[in-house]
Amino acid sequence: MDTNDRISEKDRDRSDGHEYEYRGACINGFLMIFVTFILLPALMALTIIYGGDDNPVISVGVTMPLFILFVLGCVGYFTQEPNVARVMIFFGKYKGTCRKVGYYWVNPFMSRKKLSMRIRNMDIEPIKVNDKIGNPVLIGMVLVWKIRDTYKVVFDLDSQSLGAQGGINNAALSNFVRIQSDAALREVTGHYAYDNTDADNADELTLRDSGSQISEMLERKINERLAMAGIEVVEARINYLAYAPEIAAVMLRRQQASAIITAREKIVEGAVSMVDMALRTLDEKQVVTLSNEQKAAMVGNLLAVLCADEPLTPTLNATV
Repeated sequence: MDTNDRISEKDRDRSDGHEYEYRGACINGFLMIFVTFILLPALMALTIIYGGDDNPVISVGVTMPLFILFVLGCVGYFTQEPNVARVMIFFGKYKGTCRKVGYYWVNPFMSRKKLSMRIRNMDIEPIKVNDKIGNPVLIGMVLVWKIRDTYKVVFDLDSQSLGAQGGINNAALSNFVRIQSDAALREVTGHYAYDNTDADNADELTLRDSGSQISEMLERKINERLAMAGIEVVEARINYLAYAPEIAAVMLRRQQASAIITAREKIVEGAVSMVDMALRTLDEKQVVTLSNEQKAAMVGNLLAVLCADEPLTPTLNATV
């Protein structure tokens, strides 16, 4: 088996569900303009002028093929920009993907499906999902994606309705990405709670506090779903997160109560530390000698002053 046979066999293997580079004739478009619109018309004119009267049969026999070549030559032109690809199909057979940039001419019988390889942005509207503990939450995300495998997009995804300039229907493509992303978002949300549910586990991953980890999980899950269609997710991140309206007021009171408890713990901790410091200072400097009952009363008064929400009015115990 020679080298060309091995290359052809390799291309046949690669074409079975995978993209590969188009290796067919791809001629400079400006050169073909000269051939199509100058050389062929000139040959036809010379044939008619010099052979029309003497040999009309030969003149027609030469002019007709030249005219057919002229018509076919007008069809194969295309212009391609950076980050744009064309899937080449010859009578139903995949011949490769052309990514060359510029002005070219190819076989006029070659079907060319245009695909944009540029990065696209999608805003997934907030959806209602139950989190890990069953609380309904509203969650939305921003998705950045692009086409990775042109073969799968064209032949594995049902988006064959042609769009502008023979390209793939972008509406069908975006709809597929949106549906799969929605499903992945629901799956990921169901594995995590909105907020920390275990006070003893400060490292628990939550939707509200673990943004980077949740985004990585989203990217992985969405990529798993979109790989079948040759699409790659560049970035996925949550841009909206809130409790559903039916429980928002209750959860707000819960958060307020949790915040109040946390604040009280800090206040009591600080007050006890200040009382301890005051008692030790009195003992070290021997300012006054207090009995246990007096110390208890002093501790109670200090804690009442330090932990009260409003300033207290001191009461003087005057003995006449």
